[in-house]
Amino acid sequence: MCHSASVPAKKTLARWFLGLLLAAVAALAQRPADDGPGLRPSWRKIGNTAVETGLASPVTGPVDRVWFSEDGGTLFARTSTGRTYATRDLETWQAVSVTAPVDEPASPVLALPLESPEGLRSVRSASSRLYALGTNVFRSDDGGRHWLNLTRFRESSIIGSEMRDLAVSPANPDEIVVANDSGVWRSADGGLSWSGLNQDLPNLPVRRLLASPAGIRGVKLLLDGLGIVEWAPGEKLAWRRAGHPALIAEQAALLLARNRLGPEVTAAAVAGDLAYAGGSDGRIWASSDQGQTWRLSRPAGLGGVRSFHLDAREPRIALAALAATAGEESPRVLRTINGGIFWDDITQGLPDGNVNGLFADPSTGAIYVATDRGVYLSFADRYAPSPAAAWIPLRGNLPDAPAMDVSLDSAGNQLYVALEGHGVFAAPAPHRFRNPQVVSAADFSQRPAAPGSLLTVLGARVFRAQAGVLDVPVLHSAELESQIQIPFETRGPRTLLSLDGARSLTFELPVLPVSPAIFIDPDGTPLLLDGDSGLLLDALNPARSHSRVQVLATGLGRVRPDWPTGLAAPLQDPPRVVAPVEAWLDREPVEVTRAILAPGFVGFYLVEVQLPSITNYGPAELYIQAGGLASNRVRVYIEP
Repeated sequence: MCHSASVPAKKTLARWFLGLLLAAVAALAQRPADDGPGLRPSWRKIGNTAVETGLASPVTGPVDRVWFSEDGGTLFARTSTGRTYATRDLETWQAVSVTAPVDEPASPVLALPLESPEGLRSVRSASSRLYALGTNVFRSDDGGRHWLNLTRFRESSIIGSEMRDLAVSPANPDEIVVANDSGVWRSADGGLSWSGLNQDLPNLPVRRLLASPAGIRGVKLLLDGLGIVEWAPGEKLAWRRAGHPALIAEQAALLLARNRLGPEVTAAAVAGDLAYAGGSDGRIWASSDQGQTWRLSRPAGLGGVRSFHLDAREPRIALAALAATAGEESPRVLRTINGGIFWDDITQGLPDGNVNGLFADPSTGAIYVATDRGVYLSFADRYAPSPAAAWIPLRGNLPDAPAMDVSLDSAGNQLYVALEGHGVFAAPAPHRFRNPQVVSAADFSQRPAAPGSLLTVLGARVFRAQAGVLDVPVLHSAELESQIQIPFETRGPRTLLSLDGARSLTFELPVLPVSPAIFIDPDGTPLLLDGDSGLLLDALNPARSHSRVQVLATGLGRVRPDWPTGLAAPLQDPPRVVAPVEAWLDREPVEVTRAILAPGFVGFYLVEVQLPSITNYGPAELYIQAGGLASNRVRVYIEP
């Protein structure tokens, strides 16, 4: 019999699954754009645009100007990139085309703060009230005779440094807003307390995508002025500072190249024994001994080299991105397939502007580039020098902003793009229409199937399916994505999966008695529920000591009593998993109280875990085992 908590959990799970299904249909039903050639992915934003640094609130990039509308109902902010945004609710920012007003000269003051102020602001409705900017923010209520430091705490400013502007609301002299190197800050009590307005301000200074989600690791970025940050699975508040060994190795390669070749080297990359370096004048060097000796691989050109992309398995195949030059039709994307002996120009068809980042999928020859005009996809012969095919714009619902970098996950199934100011967006990789894949529906990994498991067919619409002689239920079918359930009667070690749809496909599918996988979303957040409330667990709603955690998974194999394939599990007395199921929290075993088919759903299993008394609080690693085989690792947050 199900616990009473199964009812709220069921409702919450139903809402989540409906949302997931609708998102999957929209995200994967990519089609040529109506207004011209291109693909229209439905992009999903990962994270927000603010970084936790220990200040009064999360921060973002520099903001130059802030001002209020005449009635004080709208706040405007102009970022250091020159873009202007407006908000009426202090949460939602919209891009606008307005001109900042000219500052009114401040009234003469009797004295200034000890710090040299960057500017004085008077208050229309309170003639004796003055504000001043310096390293900190100051207020005077007596015309400048005495000044109160509003932001200093323990020798530093609680809202960051480099104050650039201050605005006073026309409706309230105590409502002030400050612009500085850390973003936009507001006080409603004359500067006695502060809060940031940066959570959704599109001003994240993105430069590089360093990592896509994998296991308990989240998306990682390199930001101007803020270093490396991560949006961990389950995070809800802000990006947080992190490390990244691969970037350290890349910086070491750049330093080595500059020591050997000179300070004009602007980019470097190394994989195995092969290394490449590029200069500010477009020269490219290659090394076959990890950068100890170099040969000139390409002479000087018009644009400086911005970045490289190497295939780690075949580093002789590489891409180089070059800066655009004003008024010149210069190469901006180069490719070598022979370790830099020759470089092919594959720029033809790209719009004007810089190519800021690039990534390739070696299995299909797909090449993605991040440009000042957005993200583009092309295909090239993997092993023969040749021009790329036509460049396809990946429009969809991306904001109109320069794309700074682009990347694929390790399996080449999810595409990630970093937009200047806006952060990170993810979509199913469009190149899959050329090379469909059958993956686990839980985490898009290529793992063996198991009786009863849910699989996703990426890159194809499926109408009918068979596993050997068994009919396979098709649970969802869209232009570039379909979901199927492997029959419970399927036996291994292999089965021939035949798919009929817009085209016929055949896959030889490995089959094991169990192949467990925990469901995750594109940023790596796992589908874990609180056993009592049925609410999703994340950083804002962590699990507690002694609580029950419900893990939603697939691939746990046969159940008892037998259950028909393609039919939703019953709400009462759902079938139990036959294979022994275990769970591990930070590599220590925890009690599994039940393992069943998830009531009301097809192909979902529910594993309930009883947490013990826990002393090490914070993020922890959780995974399950079935029949001795482990699932993917996921992150769970735990509090007392």
